[in-house]
Amino acid sequence: MNIVDELKKKILEGGQTDREEALLLADAPLEELTAAANEIRGKICGNGFDLCTIINGKCGRCSEDCKYCAQSVHYHTACSETYPLLDTGQLLEGAKYNDARGVLRYSIVTSGRKLSDKEVDQVCESIRTIKKETSIEVCVSFGLLKEEQFRKVKEAGASRVHCNLESSRRYFPEVCTTHTYDEKIETLKAAKRAGLSVCSGGILGLGETMEDRIDMVLTARELGVKSIPMNLLNPIPGTPYEHNRPLTAEEACRCAAVFRFLIPDASIRLAGGRGLLGDQGEACFQSGANAAISGDMLTTAGITVETDMELIKKLGFEARLCNG
Repeated sequence: MNIVDELKKKILEGGQTDREEALLLADAPLEELTAAANEIRGKICGNGFDLCTIINGKCGRCSEDCKYCAQSVHYHTACSETYPLLDTGQLLEGAKYNDARGVLRYSIVTSGRKLSDKEVDQVCESIRTIKKETSIEVCVSFGLLKEEQFRKVKEAGASRVHCNLESSRRYFPEVCTTHTYDEKIETLKAAKRAGLSVCSGGILGLGETMEDRIDMVLTARELGVKSIPMNLLNPIPGTPYEHNRPLTAEEACRCAAVFRFLIPDASIRLAGGRGLLGDQGEACFQSGANAAISGDMLTTAGITVETDMELIKKLGFEARLCNG
């Protein structure tokens, strides 16, 4: 029995893939690996597909120096737009638009290190209104908040917090120097203590190794994360990563498959950069991935909800809330 079949059998019998085994999978024949990952996904997760959209709730002038980001004040990019926290009417309009199209999660994402207490109170009012007037789940990405702030967000009606690890602990200092990996981990732990589910993954193509990608997912696994965004770097002119080579479709499929082996019951979520793939991620959704961010990203164009709904149906998936 080869390593792919051996580990597939181990997982389906309730076992777990360790770091050394994941590294072996990273070199396994691609077709064999992706087929096994898709089988694991089908047997453990079924045909549920967790689809979400995001809204840029506060744009630009971010103090952090994340090297991939068009909104950082540290870089000169074409993203010159800047505005404060959107009001309830604007956030509600986006929620209603997505709710009417069958989207089940709506994430409010804000630029900056973290929202102030005043901003948290303001957006909590918006969340309450959204929950009252729609049936959509509300997720938030408000930066490095504290537990008491997350408790307010939870009480307002949000169900999930997003805070990406971005990469491995080893590689993270190459990506950002204005906050630490431990601050990200504490943010995720604080959100969980407040009773919120968590969503955390990273960006592939920052210059990291496959080992870094595996270590990032292992950290997420240790934290009990069940929603893993898999962003593919979209090299933005003016950022330090503007000349990085985008991942190929084959590399993306391999990563999705290895991530499925590492967290068999997770929502492996194709996120930013999916539009760079010629098939808009279809092969990845046959390689273990079973979730996506639809619509536009924060500063780049995405794929329409209507297109994604057609793709989900074509592949035999059903839009459904997964993993809390």
